[in-house]
Amino acid sequence: MLNELFGLSGKTALITGGGSGIGAMMAEGFAQAGARVIICSRKLHQVEETAAAINANNPAGSVEAFSGDVSSEEGIDAIVAEVTSRTDKLNILVNNAGISWGAPLGQFPHSAWEKVMNVNVAGLFHLTQQLLPLLIEASSDADPARVLNLGSVMGKHPLGDGAYSYSASKSAVHHMTAILGKELAGQRITVNALAPGPFQSKMTAFATAKEEQAKAVGGDVPIGRIGAPSDVQGASLFLCSKAGAYVTGAILPLDGGIHLITGPNLFGSAMS
Repeated sequence: MLNELFGLSGKTALITGGGSGIGAMMAEGFAQAGARVIICSRKLHQVEETAAAINANNPAGSVEAFSGDVSSEEGIDAIVAEVTSRTDKLNILVNNAGISWGAPLGQFPHSAWEKVMNVNVAGLFHLTQQLLPLLIEASSDADPARVLNLGSVMGKHPLGDGAYSYSASKSAVHHMTAILGKELAGQRITVNALAPGPFQSKMTAFATAKEEQAKAVGGDVPIGRIGAPSDVQGASLFLCSKAGAYVTGAILPLDGGIHLITGPNLFGSAMS
């Protein structure tokens, strides 16, 4: 029953930015669940090393890698051409590639907006749009094709932390997820997003690379720790397997309860 609900045997998935962090975690989970996983990023050596490491553990599925860049229309078209050369249908598209930029308010550069929005929003939309024929080819009433976007807790709540364009871009990802979920339901394609809190990744290395740092960051999370690979693997497998076939337009918080932080009790001081 578990394999039937959460397995991905016979499925083909594309994960952008799949060489490290959350993308690599998902690639491993999908491969272990039986999928043929294609990962890409700008750094070919990184995705090739990730694919080799996952394949060395003899998963039920497999991982293959190529170089791809979602920051420009030409780069996206090249990704689509490469994927089309490898498969005639795509069951799962994970728009994971993303970049950030941090600077204090008053010093945040104008250029940081175009660069971040191009990758995190425009790139996500255009790649999804260009891959629709392959997604439609894989879709059916009983088993929709899946699009899974990477949002962020910072896009759902007013958390800037100096990453203003990143936070705004992830809010846009959440809204685009809902729009596409509505528009693609008739094509039997579900569109959902994860809104992660802190995980160890290249993007968060400045704050989580060392275990003592990760422990300190986790201390500010209601559940008391940062995210683990199994957390993102379980959530993404749910949304991309038979178990999640009836879910679309959802923004799934994956943040250990950060989205529940609302401040002190409203009348606490009067009742103490």
